[in-house]
Amino acid sequence: MDILLKNRGIKTKNEKEEFFNPVHPEKISVKSLNLDQKEINNTLKRIKDAIKNKEQIIIFGDYDADGICATAILWECLYSFSKNVSPYIPSRFEEGYGANVKSIEKLKIENKKLKIIITVDNGIVANEAVNKANELGIDVIITDHHQVGNKLPKAYSIIHTDKISGSGIAWILARELRKKLATGYRLPDTGLELCAIGTISDQLPLVGPNRSFAKYGLDALNMTDRPGLLALFEEAGIDNGSSRLRPATARQVGTYEVNFMIAPRINAMGRLEHAIDSLRLLCTTSSQRARDLAQFIGKTNRERQKIVEEVVIRALGQAQDKLTDRTIIVAGEYHEGVIGLAAAKLVEEYYRPTIVISKGEKISKASARSISGFNIIEAIHKMDSLIIGGGGHPMAAGFTIETENIEVFMQQFEEVSRPLLTDDILIKRLKIDLELDFGLIDKNLVDLLTKFEPHGIGNFTPIFMTKE
Repeated sequence: MDILLKNRGIKTKNEKEEFFNPVHPEKISVKSLNLDQKEINNTLKRIKDAIKNKEQIIIFGDYDADGICATAILWECLYSFSKNVSPYIPSRFEEGYGANVKSIEKLKIENKKLKIIITVDNGIVANEAVNKANELGIDVIITDHHQVGNKLPKAYSIIHTDKISGSGIAWILARELRKKLATGYRLPDTGLELCAIGTISDQLPLVGPNRSFAKYGLDALNMTDRPGLLALFEEAGIDNGSSRLRPATARQVGTYEVNFMIAPRINAMGRLEHAIDSLRLLCTTSSQRARDLAQFIGKTNRERQKIVEEVVIRALGQAQDKLTDRTIIVAGEYHEGVIGLAAAKLVEEYYRPTIVISKGEKISKASARSISGFNIIEAIHKMDSLIIGGGGHPMAAGFTIETENIEVFMQQFEEVSRPLLTDDILIKRLKIDLELDFGLIDKNLVDLLTKFEPHGIGNFTPIFMTKE
């Protein structure tokens, strides 16, 4: 056990205690998450005033699983206090990622009484959109965990940390709102199951607060009564039994099920259709509506799988000419909804930082995936003079670029990245915890390993080597 803990950077007594007995999210302090308490206080006061004055509030989400779950968490919380709250998910194809000028103008036209926009899982680089909102008399509250740009937006308040997911920040804000607004009675703590989906699917390191969200969120997920999630389990073939009377043979929902069965279905709508249907699935209280949506989402996911296969085959062909480079950048008339998945497949195949670009007539969309040791969003930001806008994380990012600039971008990105991508970084390694005698593999070992769950980035599944 000590070797397994050491390999995961867990050494002290306190670290071991935190790992095996993570604190419940209700007890995670704002300060420990590097969140600004003053910004949270300003946010709580503004929302309380808006509810009192019956002002219109929009929760502005994102179309991936983390963004959709974050939207659901915060909307359900606020809707329990005010009916003047609506969720909004932009169209990937018509509006693109995050809050933007076009979306802000559209929302104001459709909602004359709109006074507050709260972003979840986006907004930290939405300077122009925030400026437009300010012009229109709309206060913008940003909640986001993506990398900060060169200049912060002039928002009413900013709740930002890179320590947890977008859904994690939304859950913390919802927790603080319940404390502030639920006077005289205690609202039930909801949304942890959604927070687990968002945290795990967004590939956050499952240590510290994220381990807490994943562990307790998975517990909630396995006991969920949400019609949408139960219908999604059924469509995905996850037989975890009844949420109330679970048989002993039922399959527990863990990180594998979230990463490969649940999140891909939630994501599929934003990739091919409109992510609002995934949000509707999570929030519906109707079992029949949930079944209908789950079937539609399952069908869309199967279509997504076929498109990804086609794009990957074409992209692999293009990549063959790039193997002498330290990075792989391919561009073509690819479906923009799946280029991130295609980039991940190419990284898996060649172990190189990869960018896949969906070429448009004038404007093109790009999605990037990286390898350990190379911060791809920092490298992309060095190309700011060539791109229109972008954002993301060290391991995954996206940006928009004028089509005529693609060739120059390819050349300069390789030049900037080459010195950083040493031979050592480009070696894919299998991390083996230790060599183990075959006779020691028994139920006691299995019981020991279950204490290390949930597994993910930062807490990889233990790997042993044995010899005959």
